[in-house]
Amino acid sequence: MSAMPPPQEPVIRTIAMPADTNPAGDIFGGWLMTLMDLAAGNAATRRARGRCATVAVDGMAFLRPVLVGDEVSLYATIEKVGRTSMTVHVEAWRRSRAEELRERVTEARFTFVALDDERRPRVVPPEAAS
Repeated sequence: MSAMPPPQEPVIRTIAMPADTNPAGDIFGGWLMTLMDLAAGNAATRRARGRCATVAVDGMAFLRPVLVGDEVSLYATIEKVGRTSMTVHVEAWRRSRAEELRERVTEARFTFVALDDERRPRVVPPEAAS
């Protein structure tokens, strides 16, 4: 695969372990989806500067398998900010522990809503100055 991971640092990097497998011994897709939601939630919470909730996941397709022992890196990018919501694009990449080749294994778009202390939608604040 000729594609390269996004240029930014991953939001999450972990190792796929035997405990992360389904009954057939393959890495469970739900484990990978959980990591993707955590990565997206981290990006959304930082951008909104507070609590957020996942309200939708779009376009997830599993492109390649993740194997036990693989290093899994998750990259999250804020694509769109609305009044109370944000769209976060997440890519998951694998790397065998013994090789340098990286492969994109899945990607999806997560929609989050910023929440106030009563868990009601709130306005996403303007982007912080750099």
